Amino acid sequence: MMEKRKAGKIIAAVNNKGGVAKTTSAVSLAAGLAAEGRRVLLADLDAQASASLSLGIARADLLPSAAEVLLQGLPVQEAVRRSYVEGLDILTGSMALSSADLVLADRTGREAVLRSALTPARREYDVIILDCPPSLGLVPVNALTAADLFFVPMTPDYLALEGLVNLMEAVERIRAGIGKTADLLGILLTLCDYRLNATAEIIGMIRRHYGRQVFKTEIKSNVRLKEAPSFGKTIFDFDRGSAGAECYRAFVQEVLGMI
Repeated sequence: MMEKRKAGKIIAAVNNKGGVAKTTSAVSLAAGLAAEGRRVLLADLDAQASASLSLGIARADLLPSAAEVLLQGLPVQEAVRRSYVEGLDILTGSMALSSADLVLADRTGREAVLRSALTPARREYDVIILDCPPSLGLVPVNALTAADLFFVPMTPDYLALEGLVNLMEAVERIRAGIGKTADLLGILLTLCDYRLNATAEIIGMIRRHYGRQVFKTEIKSNVRLKEAPSFGKTIFDFDRGSAGAECYRAFVQEVLGMI
């Protein structure tokens, strides 16, 4: 008798602030884990579909998407498709997700819709990565409820630090209200420009305050990371020797040691 496959881990990339390299981090983590032999699903939960576009999927080819799964009850297996990266499948995002809060608002158990939808996929994949929109609406709440772990990409600047405090407080409120949310995997420092005097100061503040909750890896500010999505490539395929690729490889290894 064949042994049943162990349910995969679900990891959400969450930040209610935009421009923090959240999607880049989610895509790079997913692709990096796939390169390490893991079977990975990347779920793009953002109406902008940036993760999907970053993997070379044309806007005209986004449907069926996560919106049909989350809002219309389409079985997740019918919406998932292979990406060009071996071992990495994707559940695309689409503009239809922009109405998610309205559609889900009056639904019973609205915060657990995604968890139920992903249940069949958990035994098909070693890891499922959720790329959330930059908000704390019902889609990120669903992601935090569905996930086992979440990580917070953030830039080392004062406004981002204030936003992090607000985000962590919001997660605690969600946990108190629902009774269960994902545990913090870690805080990932991104877009680190060490030429700025404030960068080292703020990184020091974050590390002193959050300690081991901050990943050792820091993602350097790197123009190749910004260029890769426009070519529909991950940083590992676009420029594997770049500083950005080296940083994200280190991040992947760090995550592998924790899950």
